[in-house]
Amino acid sequence: MGYGLLGLVAAIVLYFIYVYNSLVSNKNMVAEGWSGIDVQLRRRADLIPNLIETVKGYATHEDKLFRDIAELRAKSIAGGSVGEQSQVGQAMSAALGRVFAIAEAYPELKADANFRDLQDKLSGIEDEIQMSRRYYNGTVRTFNTMIESFPSNLIANFFRFTKSEFFDIGDVAAREVPKVDFKTR
Repeated sequence: MGYGLLGLVAAIVLYFIYVYNSLVSNKNMVAEGWSGIDVQLRRRADLIPNLIETVKGYATHEDKLFRDIAELRAKSIAGGSVGEQSQVGQAMSAALGRVFAIAEAYPELKADANFRDLQDKLSGIEDEIQMSRRYYNGTVRTFNTMIESFPSNLIANFFRFTKSEFFDIGDVAAREVPKVDFKTR
């Protein structure tokens, strides 16, 4: 009977070690995922001054928009919580959308090779942000599930592991499925 009890204790200790190491591994994957988002947000922030300077040459009357973008860029560079960065990112995407809408009014700007190059780079960065966001949110989901699931939640609570925040789209309209109408007029 002594070996059975010893075996049971050893199994419990090994399980404890396995769960703890899994929690640490998942916590590190969340940090890695956030790092990927942070890198892409910084790349976007670094590209914005060149884009704005190019557009300013054509649309000098849009000073408020340019100031708003500069302020958002500064907030993005300053960092903050996942939720704060998510909000700044949403506002930045909206502001950049307005910049590209302005470009539509200036055919010579749309034809400018520098502007097109910056627009292509920004589009690529936005795609990278979305891929990074999906990876990050997947790691957060796994980590948070482990923290909330029994019996790993006992170990997570004991060692004070806390849930991570999702990098949310935030914009309810962006979550909706777009309506497609193939009717000819």
